[in-house]
Amino acid sequence: QVPLEESGGGWVQAGGSLRLSCAASRSILSIERMGWYREAPGKSRELVATMARGNTPDYGDSVKGRFIISRDGAGHRIFLQMNRLRPEDTAVYYCHLAGVTNQVRGFDSWGQGIQVTVSS
Repeated sequence: QVPLEESGGGWVQAGGSLRLSCAASRSILSIERMGWYREAPGKSRELVATMARGNTPDYGDSVKGRFIISRDGAGHRIFLQMNRLRPEDTAVYYCHLAGVTNQVRGFDSWGQGIQVTVSS
């Protein structure tokens, strides 16, 4: 597996914005699928946003119109722009990347999770 590095979480007041970032910790050849998921206390992990290479993104119903998933030009770092945040967005957010390593092997990795806290 390829370890992932997440950053950008933290605390914000309701209505504010945060941007999460996720990158493979070593060089990779390509990202084929990418996504963000979240897990709130007492709840199961849910989809936030996901996108396969060449496709349009899919979003969870609760974040549509507020969150945007994207990737950088080189395609090796992904982002989640979170706008108009609500207290119910409070959760641990997990990055997911699947692709091909420089050794031309498939990988499917999850980040360790990053806390996002939205206060009312």
